[in-house]
Amino acid sequence: MQNLVAIVGRPNVGKSTLFNRITGKQLSIVEDTPGVTRDRIYSDAEWNGREFVVVDTGGLDFDDNSALNKHIQTQAQIAIDLADAIIFVFDGRNGLTKADYAAVEILRKTKKPVYVCVNKIDNNELEQNAYEYYNLGFKNLFFISAIHGRNVAEVLDEVVKNFEIKNTEKDENEPLKIALIGKPNAGKSSIINKLLGEDRLVVSNVAGTTRDSVDTIVTYNKEKFVFIDTAGIRKKSQIEDKSLELYSVLRSFDSVRRADVVVYVIDATENVTDQDLKLMSFVDKEGKPSIVLLNKWDAVDKNAYTINTYLDKLKREFDFLPYLKFLFVSAVTGK
Repeated sequence: MQNLVAIVGRPNVGKSTLFNRITGKQLSIVEDTPGVTRDRIYSDAEWNGREFVVVDTGGLDFDDNSALNKHIQTQAQIAIDLADAIIFVFDGRNGLTKADYAAVEILRKTKKPVYVCVNKIDNNELEQNAYEYYNLGFKNLFFISAIHGRNVAEVLDEVVKNFEIKNTEKDENEPLKIALIGKPNAGKSSIINKLLGEDRLVVSNVAGTTRDSVDTIVTYNKEKFVFIDTAGIRKKSQIEDKSLELYSVLRSFDSVRRADVVVYVIDATENVTDQDLKLMSFVDKEGKPSIVLLNKWDAVDKNAYTINTYLDKLKREFDFLPYLKFLFVSAVTGK
């Protein structure tokens, strides 16, 4: 899994500007209105030959007791918990405030490496007036201007220093890693349990049971395979507990990236949706070999023509991926 770098701080300190500067993309919305970035935004980045994922989070505002703000705080905390390194951003033009000290308390509880960036310091004169930030006691302190790029390279040099350079060579003795992805309740865990011959993974009819990615070793014909059972991915409109769901989505995407092969599981009793097409587009974009499993085939009313009719429909819907192979299976019966 790639290293994760979280950008956190209070509202309107320039987190999204720094995110866009690091990633080289205009993904985060940048406005002077606090609270514009409500959910976490992710993007790949690379520096000095090291690849990592950057997360932009909503501002830490402890004076706002609204439900929306509580959601933002949860999002930021999850990003901190998942991160391998944290970039904490201050607004150097306003000086330290009581709210800043409250935000710093979050950092003192983590054992992750923290890089404190005092932003909006466009020149040496402004830097001379911002030395009060040394009183916070953080080892890694930088005076930057995200909008102009001042000292951002120095920050990244330190952040990635302990990250491993990506090894593109695969160990021949390493087991093949197979990620099972798809919408919730399609039967991903049930398929792995059938392969194992035991109920090692939790199986439930409640969508979203698998919250994280789980690696399971399966031996077949004396050869080992690693199956990665991932959390189901839903449309945002169907997500109730967004903090947990977005955590799951990140893990699922990372599972695709570290897999050698992706198995996309579809509930054969339901129609293929736009979400299925988008997720398979993501798999294709990542360059992963893949197949599609139509699970719960035992629950479909069939005649001699059903499978051919279904295949023709699938090929039309996935016409942008003509290489796809489709298998019809039943995790319940083992067929």
